[in-house]
Amino acid sequence: MDPSDTGFKQYISDVENNRRRLISLRSRPLETAEHLTIYQYTPRDDEDIFSLAARCNLPYSSLASLNKLNNPLALETGKSILLPSCPGIYIPANIESELQKLIGAARLSSQESVEIKISLAGKTETFYFFPGADFSPSERAFFLNSGFHFPLRFFRLTSEYGIRANPVTGSVVMHQGLDLAAPEGTEVFAAADGIVTYTGFDPVYGNYIVISHSERWTSLYGHLQKIETVLRSTVKSGSLIGRVGSTGQSTGPHLHFELRQDGKPLNPAGRLRQ
Repeated sequence: MDPSDTGFKQYISDVENNRRRLISLRSRPLETAEHLTIYQYTPRDDEDIFSLAARCNLPYSSLASLNKLNNPLALETGKSILLPSCPGIYIPANIESELQKLIGAARLSSQESVEIKISLAGKTETFYFFPGADFSPSERAFFLNSGFHFPLRFFRLTSEYGIRANPVTGSVVMHQGLDLAAPEGTEVFAAADGIVTYTGFDPVYGNYIVISHSERWTSLYGHLQKIETVLRSTVKSGSLIGRVGSTGQSTGPHLHFELRQDGKPLNPAGRLRQ
């Protein structure tokens, strides 16, 4: 999404033109839909649905509904997504997920839509398009609450994800998570539903926990004073799993928190909600 790229310039122009049409043709969705174009884009490691929506000048609900994303973390790094040139809600004719059911129940029987067909890789799929529509408060809450949440209620961010000088050894290394400072003994909570797959002690992480949230996602909690869960237990988002400490390679009480997709660390900052 380089502003100097001709394709991206054309896409942004299409979005701006369709926004103007939504205002002038508010009561005529079919005419608005006639100008809809679909682009394809492959997200980078440092991009999430919120940053992409901001760059595209679209509500994130447009990207989420068109790509059938049930929560912010369903966006897969390296996998192409569709970018619509018009804000709105896109409901697949073949409804599969709970979020799609929620969105469809509120709209399909009572609001005017436009049937569109999207062909990709030899496969054609039908959607019902509601130009200019956005998530309702309940739909937004459902979408956001299905993702990861901060593992501490109160904290101070002391080290971000990225290259830094190790505060203990002084060597320049990749810091694969976030350091969240809090008083020793502060409660640490599971960032999402999952299964505890590792607990123990590591010379660097100290007392740590790893939770598997799906076949692709895991979260790690390090430098714990105490582990408050057991191996192979099922935890819910917000469950107490440990307490902030300074074990392992640490200069003071804090939680080291990581998110990994397919075993690869990703920046948790844009993927967490309070």
